[in-house]
Amino acid sequence: MEGDDCTFQPDSSDDHSQRGSVASSATLSRDVLIYLFGESAVHLTVEGLGSVNVQELARSVREALNIPECVQDVFALWLCSPLLDLQLKARHQPYKLCRQWQDLLYRFTEASEEDISQDEPYLQFRRNVFYPKSKELQIEDEAVLRLLYEEARSHILTGRYPSDPEHWTGLGALSLALDEGTNLDSQQFTTTIREKKLSSFLPAHVVMGSGGLFSTLRGKSSRQAGLEQSLLEAYKKISTSAGDSPAPTQLLHQYLNTCHTLPYYGCAFFLGEIDKPAQGILQRGKRKAVNVGICLEGVYVMDVKEKHVLLGLRFSELSWDHSYPEEEGDSHILWLEFDGEEDGTPVNKLLKIYSKQAELMSGFIEFCVELKSASEGGAGSKKNGRGGRRGMLSRQNSVVCNRVHSLNTISYVDNGKEIKRLKPKRAASFFTRQASAPSYSAVQVTESLEQG
Repeated sequence: MEGDDCTFQPDSSDDHSQRGSVASSATLSRDVLIYLFGESAVHLTVEGLGSVNVQELARSVREALNIPECVQDVFALWLCSPLLDLQLKARHQPYKLCRQWQDLLYRFTEASEEDISQDEPYLQFRRNVFYPKSKELQIEDEAVLRLLYEEARSHILTGRYPSDPEHWTGLGALSLALDEGTNLDSQQFTTTIREKKLSSFLPAHVVMGSGGLFSTLRGKSSRQAGLEQSLLEAYKKISTSAGDSPAPTQLLHQYLNTCHTLPYYGCAFFLGEIDKPAQGILQRGKRKAVNVGICLEGVYVMDVKEKHVLLGLRFSELSWDHSYPEEEGDSHILWLEFDGEEDGTPVNKLLKIYSKQAELMSGFIEFCVELKSASEGGAGSKKNGRGGRRGMLSRQNSVVCNRVHSLNTISYVDNGKEIKRLKPKRAASFFTRQASAPSYSAVQVTESLEQG
């Protein structure tokens, strides 16, 4: 399947053990459960489930949820499991894809044979990754906003959307206001937090802290108290600004607007690994796990463990390609090229992302660029150059800022000299550029689009 046909997105953050598979539902009955974020589901009775397509199923789900036709493109049907997520197109037949599920897992994941044999997919109704954020801001229907909120909230709490303290405290307070209203006093607030637990409102990695099991009970208690106080202060601000009984849509809009400030909101996520910077002989050859988020705006590489951005680039700031394994044991690689600097000298930098989903990511980037260009009225022809080199990437403390200094990249001036062995499929990719003399050249995005 091509990148524009589907979106693959590994997700092990949720507990899916209680969810029935599409395959078993299809073979035993006509009853189908379509899951939503927030641990709810739509129960459908479907005739001819073995041949029904996504367009028909999605229409039934929208009718059951009373979603207006004017916003029908906001959501899509996904086929999901703890090992792999796939956004389906209208023509796909979920039951037939379920029969191919193990083949997809062998092809696109590093899961063990045992895990693959036990994995079962389920259907989920969730945000369409190709739906523009600008249109989302115009939605007023509370049911639609609530679905978008539940999905965004899940990604915030699990750390899939890295966020700074000012973000996750504000978002946690908004969640509390949506659940309990804005009139809780300090005692009621404390009782509610103790009953529901902090992890219902703040990211799990924030609540747990970095000490893990070895942190002292006293230290943990002090940390919890500090988080509760920060959450209370944010909640009081909302109560003051929103009034006694704000409309739910007001709070939902506020939550989603805050999430929109995160550049990777609405991304499709792929799992990969990158090389760790060498720190002596013993540290060579080690890799770290990363999430690669791709959306209509750009590409974001995030540290799975540390929950922060390593590299974020808009499409106007990068070139890309992927390479296939040359020998047994080699990896599929997604290559990202961007401008950098070494000791004051402008250079091209290359980041290698090892992943069985490299081909999917490459195709997905290409499709996103084409969609964005089409939505801008063919503005792609204006991007032959970037009007000079962009400024140096920010190196701030925020989790959303780039950390190029912590990446193990290939830097070069003689275009592609260090990677001649690669033979990319696109004739105009950055691997095939010719130069009369060794010199620096800024990346031109259109070279990756004008393919034969």
